[in-house]
Amino acid sequence: MAREPRQFARILRQQATSAEDRLWTALRGRRLHGLKFKRQVPLLLYTVDFLCLERKLIVELDGRQHEWHRDYDAKRTEEIERLGFCLLRFKNEDVLSDLDAVLHRIADAASPTNEGAPQAPTAAHDPHDLRPPHGRNRSPETFSC
Repeated sequence: MAREPRQFARILRQQATSAEDRLWTALRGRRLHGLKFKRQVPLLLYTVDFLCLERKLIVELDGRQHEWHRDYDAKRTEEIERLGFCLLRFKNEDVLSDLDAVLHRIADAASPTNEGAPQAPTAAHDPHDLRPPHGRNRSPETFSC
């Protein structure tokens, strides 16, 4: 990984918006269904706001500046989705005014759509744990987005 993207990501983490801070508080430490999220992660030539690598799920928060950069955002989304990632976008206002709805949408996108697929046996299965069992195909078509 190049040194510059990592430094840029570190700066973005230090200068987080209030919406980013609020969502990070809800996602960090596997607080959402046991999913591991990282924030401000370099990916391709971009830095994504929140990444759950095990589900190939990216959450982006858009402030007012994104209204002026729609073409750039569309190209960026297309390139990221071509790698098999699911990318969700929310406005900062959505996070600040209705965090529960945002978290519900993230959980829905991370949830496997193939509920009938055989699962690897586990000692104690937690129905709220959305991590896929070992050996399950993690391709993007197995998840809703």
